[in-house]
Amino acid sequence: MQRARIKLSGADPKVLDGIGTQIKDIALKTGVKVSGPVPLPTKKLKITTLKSPDGEGTMTWERWEMRVHKRLVDLGVDDRAMRQIMRLHVPEGVNIEIELRETK
Repeated sequence: MQRARIKLSGADPKVLDGIGTQIKDIALKTGVKVSGPVPLPTKKLKITTLKSPDGEGTMTWERWEMRVHKRLVDLGVDDRAMRQIMRLHVPEGVNIEIELRETK
């Protein structure tokens, strides 16, 4: 039996939760076994830069941070369910990876 592992990643956690619930609703309508969406640890990307362009003046720094949120959904492979998931509207800034795996 095959299972599909869907990885969602993006900067806005509310959008990721919305897509995760849409995938879960599709799986429940088609009768496919589903687990998730499981929140994974948030990755924080930090950058600090000097404010003045030439290095003269006061030593003031700007701090920038981007947070990458991730969700994980596992579901059984069904043709109808996978076609509906492929047709989902994906907002800008959201990455989706679908990986098929063999279960024992």
